[in-house]
Amino acid sequence: MKLLHRLLPSLFAFWILGQAQAQETATGQVVDKIVAKVDNNIVLESEVQKTYLEALSQAQQGIEAPTRCTVFESLLINKLMVAKAEIDSVIVTDAEVMVETNGRFSMVMQQFGGDESLLAEMYGKTAEQLKAELEDVIREQKIVEKMRKTITEGITVSPAEVRAFYYSIPKDSLPLFTSEATVGQIVRKPETNPQVREQILAQLKQFKQDIGNGKSTFAELAKANSEDPGSAAQGGDLGFFRRGELAPEYEATALGLRPGELSDPVETQFGFHLIQLLEIKGTTFNTRHILRIPKASEQDIQKSERYLDSLKKEILAGKIEFAKAAKEYSQDRTTSDAGGFFTDPATTSNRLSLRTLEDPVLYFTIDTMKIGDITPPIRFEDPREGTKVRILFYKARYPAHKANLEDDYEKLKAATLRRKEDEVLSKWFVTAKEDIYIDIDPSYDRCDALKEK
Repeated sequence: MKLLHRLLPSLFAFWILGQAQAQETATGQVVDKIVAKVDNNIVLESEVQKTYLEALSQAQQGIEAPTRCTVFESLLINKLMVAKAEIDSVIVTDAEVMVETNGRFSMVMQQFGGDESLLAEMYGKTAEQLKAELEDVIREQKIVEKMRKTITEGITVSPAEVRAFYYSIPKDSLPLFTSEATVGQIVRKPETNPQVREQILAQLKQFKQDIGNGKSTFAELAKANSEDPGSAAQGGDLGFFRRGELAPEYEATALGLRPGELSDPVETQFGFHLIQLLEIKGTTFNTRHILRIPKASEQDIQKSERYLDSLKKEILAGKIEFAKAAKEYSQDRTTSDAGGFFTDPATTSNRLSLRTLEDPVLYFTIDTMKIGDITPPIRFEDPREGTKVRILFYKARYPAHKANLEDDYEKLKAATLRRKEDEVLSKWFVTAKEDIYIDIDPSYDRCDALKEK
């Protein structure tokens, strides 16, 4: 079951891949079949194939390449967890699933500019059909995550275990890590001209009035005017979210309304919103909104550039450390708490491959810098918040090397923990499989999935 820990976060990618290949199945190019039954749950040949391809893609990024049997076994244990969860009364609520589904589907819609017709053309299914399928994937993912957490709860690794794990690897088999770097940023969002802000406020107030007197509906105005691509096509409907998941100003305003009531315009980091509360269900709530984003003028952007240029001079003069400046002055929440540095979410390490930064502009900018350099202010586009400005700090570079304890302790610690968790899960599987009906297609007999490991 060595691949299980990697399959959990990849389920969303698996769903996307599945949709991209759905047309092949529809035209008969791919013949699907059930390759395993686990109680009332099934594993399809297409699931094995798609997950195998996605895992191979990860292997190209330095992760050990899996076998088809490894993938099959991992999918099998996922289904077993789902079946055991029902027996053990491990519950994932509809609200939890809806919150996650809405958030991820909004990400998908943003990639298509909020255009449902483009989405349907790409995948041959309506937005509602795709959302329903995504909901099923997320439900299983959350059940597996909860079961895994229950089974492996309390597992930790000591420094001695990390060292033992490291020394257990033959020297000629130690993984090779590509070159890495520690890179930081300080980001500023230009403050827009007060006149522009007033125009947007007046527009949203007019929308509220038009809705109130029946001149227009909320959905019509949202589709025509909202600048949130993830919800505009849905008439502004954001779906259900848990408390604490949306911008504080947005949430406080929404929860201060009665169902059906409209807010006055409210400002968040994303822009100005007209909000309507639709429903409160337990600790979750459903709203819709019209988002208008004030556009920064050239003068507004230049003001932020001057601000960052002055801050850069103070850092280089030794008046303030970069990390302290980032924590106090950066307006990027994802990096400011880490002293401005980009981090690997799996290990929380600030040593990472430049290619994992995802932004090609970032990669090529850093590639031209020397260690210790800070860039002049650079403009970039945030898909949600428009034009921003940042300075980049190239703190350190680490050449490609074989794994060692001194440089790669956090990575080795994470690998040690995963191995220990996999051992516990394998033992759990041996016991749990006795309580659940499992039938495997003869084509996968070679995998010996039910054999005690």
